[in-house]
Parts: sequence; structure tokens; C-alpha cells
Amino acid sequence: MKHLSFWLPIRSIAFLLVFIVCAGLSGKSLNETGCWWSFIAVILNFLTIGFLVFLAKRNGQSYWQLINYQKGKTTWKQIVGVTLLVLVIGMCGMYLAGFLCYNNFLYAPPVMIAPIPKALAIVNVVLLPITTTFAEDGLYLGCGVNQIKNKYAAIIIPAFFYALQHCFIPTLLDGKYIVYRFLSFLPLTLILCWYYYRKRNPLPIMVGHALIDLATAAQIVATSFVPGLYQTMCGL
Repeated sequence: MKHLSFWLPIRSIAFLLVFIVCAGLSGKSLNETGCWWSFIAVILNFLTIGFLVFLAKRNGQSYWQLINYQKGKTTWKQIVGVTLLVLVIGMCGMYLAGFLCYNNFLYAPPVMIAPIPKALAIVNVVLLPITTTFAEDGLYLGCGVNQIKNKYAAIIIPAFFYALQHCFIPTLLDGKYIVYRFLSFLPLTLILCWYYYRKRNPLPIMVGHALIDLATAAQIVATSFVPGLYQTMCGL
């Protein structure tokens, strides 16, 4: 089975459709269903991972071969270095996007840390970081960077769709929000795809990626357990 890169848009489409359907079935607006983004993401992550395993098997590979994981290749120095790079570039991208779109370096969409039922918040702390990195890095690095032959296209195309999916997590029909989300992640996804193209080693990227999502999941736990914290954080 060839042309695995054709599947790069699948998560953007899936998140867009799922949020619209959930809003329609619940009779609520997209804004009201947005707080469930982490729970929806975990479900779609599992589906994406299963789909990637299927694609790899149809292509005569395992999931690990798809992402070019090689045991013993990674050092702690690489993990620490890439993790710091992910954190710095990720934060800088968000600050710059906040300034460009909202004239506020510290802008962050309140919906991303909105409280949810406590049990789900606790489960998310474990499942969200792990499933997200296996789903996203498996798709955009394994089916993207690894499959596209042209050097520049192998970096730019997966990075574009890697950033684009975040415009719909959660889905809000607000042009400024969509542009903000895209610009927030594009610098980071370009760096990750560039690093992976050169090193073909997914593990440092996956560790750094998981830590970013862990921080987000921890904030959701905090707002879910501490009354009034969400309103306080929204006012910052």
C-alpha cells in the first residue's frame, strides 16, 4: 500500500466532523461542546493509532517501522535537548500568534483548560499525552515525512497538516481563533518535521510532545477540582 501521505488531512477532517455532529446531537453550540475537546481527542487518538497500525500492516510494516523507531538509538541528552526545544518553540509560537491575532502575547483560549468531570480529568492526565503523541507523530512523521521524497515537501506538507489539525481541536467557527491556532503550532511543527527529516528518530520528539500535552491535561485537572480557578485563569 503506497501513498500513505494522502492520509495527512484525516485528523483535521475527523475533528471538524465530530465536533459538528456532537453539537448537533446535543443541541448545544460548538462553543458549549468545546470543553470536551480533550475527551474527544483521546477517542480519536485511539482510532488514529488503530488506523496507523492497519496502514502499516497493509504496507508490510509494524507501527514502529512506520515511524522508524530503533531501540537504543536515543540518548538522554537528545531527549532533554529536543524537549527543551519543543517547550521553547511551542511557547514562542503561542506568544507570537497571540500578539498577531489578539494583540496580547499572553492570550490563550479559555476553552483549552475548561473544567470537565473530575474522573475524566484524571484519566486524561494519563491518556491524553500518551495517545496524542502516538497518533499525531505516527501520522505526520510516519505517513508524512517518511513517505514524501522531496526534501522540502517532506517537511512543509506534514508540518502544514500537523498545525492545521489544531484549528479544529476544538472546533469553533471563528476565523481569528482558527488563524491563531494555526500560527501557534506552525513554527513548532516545522521544527519537528525538520528535525525528524534529518535524524529519523521519533523518540525525543514524542517525549517532548507528551510533556506539552501533560501540562495542558494538568491544567484541566486543576480547573476541574478547584472551584473558581477557571474563572481566575480566564481573567489573567
